[in-house]
Amino acid sequence: MAKIERKYMAHFLNASFGQAAGTASYERLGQDLEEYSAEMNAQVDTTNNILGQKSIKISSYDKSGSVEPYYADKDSPLFEKLQEIIDGDLLLDDLKTDIVEVHLWETEQSGAFPAVKEECYIEITSYGGDTTGYQIPFNVHYTGVKTKGTFNVQTKTFTAANSGGGS
Repeated sequence: MAKIERKYMAHFLNASFGQAAGTASYERLGQDLEEYSAEMNAQVDTTNNILGQKSIKISSYDKSGSVEPYYADKDSPLFEKLQEIIDGDLLLDDLKTDIVEVHLWETEQSGAFPAVKEECYIEITSYGGDTTGYQIPFNVHYTGVKTKGTFNVQTKTFTAANSGGGS
């Protein structure tokens, strides 16, 4: 069995928060990250019955990920949006965007790879940093609203699957 290198699980965050559909501007996370994991944070209920048996129920997930460090790059659309959040103390739907997880280990078809787009909200945890550069670490809070499809990494465009793609 061939192990998959981490670089083949790509995460593209849409920097066009609150924009009209069709104006997506995806930026790949990872430039300065040594690690990014979407933590599932499952809601687990465990009970023991009178027979001494354990019952486990997983009822939901509260998925999130932490992008830290994130170094500001003045040419990045994502940086511009993060700075807008800081400067304007943005809240609610102004923090809503989407993230696309692209499976680069799978077979490419017509320049695109299998992918899942999920609605999410961005939470900036702090800003400033040390002498290494201006940092804006943030959390990605996934909503669970997903769409299956493909993602072209060259054009940075997501295409929803024709039939049965939404979930």
